[in-house]
Amino acid sequence: MDLSSIIIIVVIVGIVWLLISIYNRLVALKNQYENAFSQIEVQLKRRYDLIPNLVETAKGYMSHERETLEAVINARNSASNMLSSAANNMDPSSIKELGNLEGQLAGAMSRLNVVMEAYPDLKANQNMMQLSEELTSTENKVAFARQAYNDSVTEYNTYRQSFPNNVVAANFGHKTDAELLEFADSEQIQEAPSISF
Repeated sequence: MDLSSIIIIVVIVGIVWLLISIYNRLVALKNQYENAFSQIEVQLKRRYDLIPNLVETAKGYMSHERETLEAVINARNSASNMLSSAANNMDPSSIKELGNLEGQLAGAMSRLNVVMEAYPDLKANQNMMQLSEELTSTENKVAFARQAYNDSVTEYNTYRQSFPNNVVAANFGHKTDAELLEFADSEQIQEAPSISF
């Protein structure tokens, strides 16, 4: 073998090694953000399980606030259904819709909290205090899990978009960016609910 043949073989081996390493890193980063999403899923399911108990406890005290209680349950059910869809396919549009529905749920929960302030007996109820504390703890865990997920997605997207990684990604099944999970902020969250007796 002459020197030019050896150089060509070394260059080809180098290119193949580079392609393999880029592809493997893309797979590792994708698995990392999918795992981070599963951590969000665990915390959101826990929250979805706590909300009906909170509403049921409040129901006895807040008989005049049926609309607020139903809004919370409806928002919870919508978000829960979308979580299942988003977890199954990790499609960017499903992740975005989950964020929107989570924003609506946060708005409904905010209105419920404002209404509950008008019921001192409810606030003093031991079961309600425990549920509220568990829900607050779960909200904190959701926030941390969401931050870890968004960090993983950002790392994946940055790596995927960089050259020459974007060329490899486009040709080996990593064609789209992953979607950040951002809970929609709506004007409704800021509005205080009307209380009528």
